[in-house]
Amino acid sequence: MKRSVIPFVVLTALGALALALPAGAAAKGPATVKISNSSLGKILVNGSGRTLYMFTKDGRGNDRCVTTHGCASVWPPLTTNGKPVARSGAKSRLLGTIRLPNGGLQVTYAGHPLYTYSADVMPHETDYVGSPQFGGTWYAVSSTGGKVG
Repeated sequence: MKRSVIPFVVLTALGALALALPAGAAAKGPATVKISNSSLGKILVNGSGRTLYMFTKDGRGNDRCVTTHGCASVWPPLTTNGKPVARSGAKSRLLGTIRLPNGGLQVTYAGHPLYTYSADVMPHETDYVGSPQFGGTWYAVSSTGGKVG
């Protein structure tokens, strides 16, 4: 399936909506990370089955999206309250956290900060894997912490 480009107007509207909620506001307890099948093979997903992404502009343990204007509203960080939980093939030894500027904790896997995508509406979506946005490229994550896509 070909990836469609979301018009700037839609991204701007999503950004305005996301700005009303601080990054990480959805975390009510420990985040769950698991492995699931997708059109690209086995990838990391969150507890709701949504694809988890890594950003090529990030360094190990360093979220560059949150400091790039508008990025975190389109690519929200996966946040947690407490130690994240590995399930269904995810490796707990690869899970970690970093502190966000707002004080929240972002989940990392093999040192890569993890994100969801605001336009993903179904579990296991991979249409936006490989998208170049905000000065880097967004990839799904494998069970070993490598990029998929």
